[in-house]
Amino acid sequence: MKKESASLAATDRRVSFALRYCSLGLALIGASVGGLCALMLGDDRETLLRVARARFPNAEPGAGGGEFERLATRALGLIERPRQGWDLPLDIEGTPFQRRVWKALREIPPGSTMSYARIAERIGQPRAARAVAGACAANRIAVAIPCHRVLRGDGDLSGYRWGVARKRELLAREAAA
Repeated sequence: MKKESASLAATDRRVSFALRYCSLGLALIGASVGGLCALMLGDDRETLLRVARARFPNAEPGAGGGEFERLATRALGLIERPRQGWDLPLDIEGTPFQRRVWKALREIPPGSTMSYARIAERIGQPRAARAVAGACAANRIAVAIPCHRVLRGDGDLSGYRWGVARKRELLAREAAA
């Protein structure tokens, strides 16, 4: 796992990013020419910036111009209205296993949930529920890759990289729409 993290952090592609306030706190939005590559949620500006700079060492704040601003606006809209399932262009970087998990997550309909074990079954690796949880934890594109829709086998919310309160709120927004 450490080897994968190190290789992913060494990316040299051009990424523009910006911090924006939203109803769930702060959102760090990152995009490359391929699309949205980061949508991170948090409360602390410096922590989000540190994570972004570690992940995208060549990132430039606000360097994307009008196209970046349009994508950032759409990403914020997805946070506010996650049930809409907007089709944002995504620049997804991960291991083959992570990509399979993230694809399965995007197939969960808004307002629905699924267990880690069920996701593992769907990708053809029924004994990989813990690895599925690890892939969810590695997801850097919150809401657009909806790991908030994954629950423990007993239906409990369990952990969420961006905080269980945010997970609960996103699920409530999807259920209410």
